[in-house]
Amino acid sequence: MNQNVGNADRLARFALGAVLGLVSLAILGGVISLPMVLSPVLGVLSLVLLVTATTSTCGLYSALGLTSSSA
Repeated sequence: MNQNVGNADRLARFALGAVLGLVSLAILGGVISLPMVLSPVLGVLSLVLLVTATTSTCGLYSALGLTSSSA
């Protein structure tokens, strides 16, 4: 797959992925009182964002023919 995630998009994905991961762990630890079912959902979203940021490749962007990279 070609890289289709630009630098600004990558940074946003890293930041949002980290925040969602921390919120997921906070729910598991009882620090935040939200429904427990949100924890795995947020955890998976966090992992997806972090992986797409690390690889600079987004499957959804490829399927839709989008790109946020300048190349």
